[in-house]
Amino acid sequence: MDYPQATADYHPDMAITHLLYLHGFRSSPHSHKAQAMAAYTGSHFPQVQWWCPQLPPSPRAAMALMMRGIADWPTAHMAVVGSSLGGFYATHIAEATGCLALLINPAVDPARDLGKYIGENRQWHAPEESFYFLPEYVDELRSLEVGALQHPARYRTILAKGDEVLDWREMHARYAYTRLTLLEGGDHALTGFEAFLPDLAAFMGLMGDTGTSA
Repeated sequence: MDYPQATADYHPDMAITHLLYLHGFRSSPHSHKAQAMAAYTGSHFPQVQWWCPQLPPSPRAAMALMMRGIADWPTAHMAVVGSSLGGFYATHIAEATGCLALLINPAVDPARDLGKYIGENRQWHAPEESFYFLPEYVDELRSLEVGALQHPARYRTILAKGDEVLDWREMHARYAYTRLTLLEGGDHALTGFEAFLPDLAAFMGLMGDTGTSA
């Protein structure tokens, strides 16, 4: 896929006005982290445009949906937040556009890891709903892989050694040169995520009503 490249006037101190949140596999905008960040952003930074779409199971369709949704967003003033598979997508978007990226236990090789989920799957937050992960989706994931990060300083990464789903060593190797926090314990869902919200806001240059970082 061909996308516009990073804008030449990008500067890491520019405050974010547009924020995209991407949930993980079998997750949704109803996830705890998505809801917590939406509430925090709405309460402290109501001027920020927030978007957390329900992503379709097809990676190609998901990326097309995301890129259409941010087509008119100002690259220098936008950030993408991604958890797990959403972190893989967020990396693709950040490399394609040059925007800031905030990653939470991001998937490194989902084409490898999600092959075992081919078939019918249940949604975590709506177990009465199901979707099919088709064999061709593995190739779609592979087509979204990007190489070495071109601007690791634009990334903020939070990893938990206690992640029960993904290997923290693999994630650490991939994002070692980003602004990285490595938790000794923790879990894949990053329980206690709310404690990181002020730091993430500061990374994005967001300021509270008092003129200080929230």
